[in-house]
Amino acid sequence: MHEALQCKKPVPAEADILCSIFESCFAESMRTRLVGGGEESLYLPAESSADYHQIIFRSDYAASALHEVSHWCIAGERRRQQLDYGYWYEPDGRSMAQQRVFESVEARPQALEWLFSVAAGRQFQVSIDNLNGDPIDPFPFQLVVWQVAQCYLANGLPPRAAIFWRALQSYYVLPEAEDPMRYTLDHLIYF
Repeated sequence: MHEALQCKKPVPAEADILCSIFESCFAESMRTRLVGGGEESLYLPAESSADYHQIIFRSDYAASALHEVSHWCIAGERRRQQLDYGYWYEPDGRSMAQQRVFESVEARPQALEWLFSVAAGRQFQVSIDNLNGDPIDPFPFQLVVWQVAQCYLANGLPPRAAIFWRALQSYYVLPEAEDPMRYTLDHLIYF
C-alpha cells in the first residue's frame, strides 16, 4: 500500500468530522475512505479487493476534503480504478486556453463542493487555481459554477453526491442547504 502518502499526523476536528461522515456513507458500500494529511491531493485506487480506495486531501484543510470528495462523486467506475482518476492536470501558470480547459473540467466538482460547503456550514470560494498564469476574469467561471449548482438543485445531484450532501445536512442540521436562495451569484466569492 502507498504508506508514504497516508495520513501521518492527527487530523484536526473539522476535517476529522468530514472523514467520519464520508466513512459512514461509503467505507463499506464503496470501499473508499477520505484521508487527511496529504502533501498534495491524490486519489489512490485500492491495490486489492481487500484494500480501500483512498481520497487523500491536503493537510487538514476541510475545503480540500470537500473538493476531493466532489471529484470522487463525479468520477465513473472506470475512472475510480485509475490513479487520480486518470485526469489531466496542468499546474498553476496556465495560458488562457489551458485555463478554459481547466475550468470546463472543474465547474461540476466546484458546484458540488459549493453544495457540500453550505451543507457543512462552511464558506465556499470559487478557485481558478491559476495565480501565476495569464490574467483571467473569474466571472465567467463563477457564472458556470452557479449554473451547474442551479441544475443540481433543480434536477438532483449525482447519486454518491446526494448521499454525502444529505449526510452533511443531517450532521450539521442545516436544512437551508436545500434553499436555492443560498446559492446566488452574490454568495460566490472568488479565490
